[in-house]
Amino acid sequence: MVLNMAYIRVSTTDQNEARQKEALKKYNIEKWYIDKVSGKDTNRPELKALLEFAREGDTVYINEFSRLARNTKDLLEMIEFFEKKGIKLISNKETFDTSTPTGKMFVTMIAAIAEFERQLILERQREGIAIAKAEGKYRGRQVKEIDKKLFDRLYNEYRTREINKKEFAASLHVSRPTLDRLLKDKVSAI
Repeated sequence: MVLNMAYIRVSTTDQNEARQKEALKKYNIEKWYIDKVSGKDTNRPELKALLEFAREGDTVYINEFSRLARNTKDLLEMIEFFEKKGIKLISNKETFDTSTPTGKMFVTMIAAIAEFERQLILERQREGIAIAKAEGKYRGRQVKEIDKKLFDRLYNEYRTREINKKEFAASLHVSRPTLDRLLKDKVSAI
């Protein structure tokens, strides 16, 4: 039995996928995969589930290629993956057949433009942060105050292998990367 499946992605949990879903309803979708994460890479739970579930003869619908991948390399790899598995990929906005040389060329161009747009967004974001910092309006993420006595006690327990890194971080109520930075600072201060 072949299926019509749809993949939808919005960048944050605050965003709504209704616009994409409405655009794809006309394709009689039987199985929906919806991610609410950034498209900067292909490490997305619903995308992974789709790639594992889809079989030869199935059709995967997307509203636009930028929802599937944010850079040319990832998009072309996914298109190649679908082709090898015999899965048809259809974009609602970019209406061309990715199995033809012309279609592949158009996909490559569109993916390159999407990647360029993403880089421009990041550049504008960095510029905005730099301006806000210069004006004193942006200070970045606030540094969490760590109880020095507690840290020192836990550090000694960590060094004597009474606790592991995970337990150390949990006791301080910080993430592992934050603990790694604290440990690095501690070692460089010695």
